[in-house]
Amino acid sequence: MKTTIDLPDDLLHRAKVAAAQRKTTLKELVQAGLDWVLRTDAETPSHQAALARLQKGLRLGGQPLTRDQAHERR
Repeated sequence: MKTTIDLPDDLLHRAKVAAAQRKTTLKELVQAGLDWVLRTDAETPSHQAALARLQKGLRLGGQPLTRDQAHERR
């Protein structure tokens, strides 16, 4: 499907240079970029899921350090 996007001149120039350096087309560069962004977003946990994991914490099997133990210098 064809679509039109409006890009700043500097960004378009840099994208064309990058495509030429990679011996590819601007279309393929844009497709790869969009694919990467969408794949990365799908792998990124939601804000609520990240907060829930932080609040749950990790259980590593040991006892929590006391304040003095945490600040002890050797």
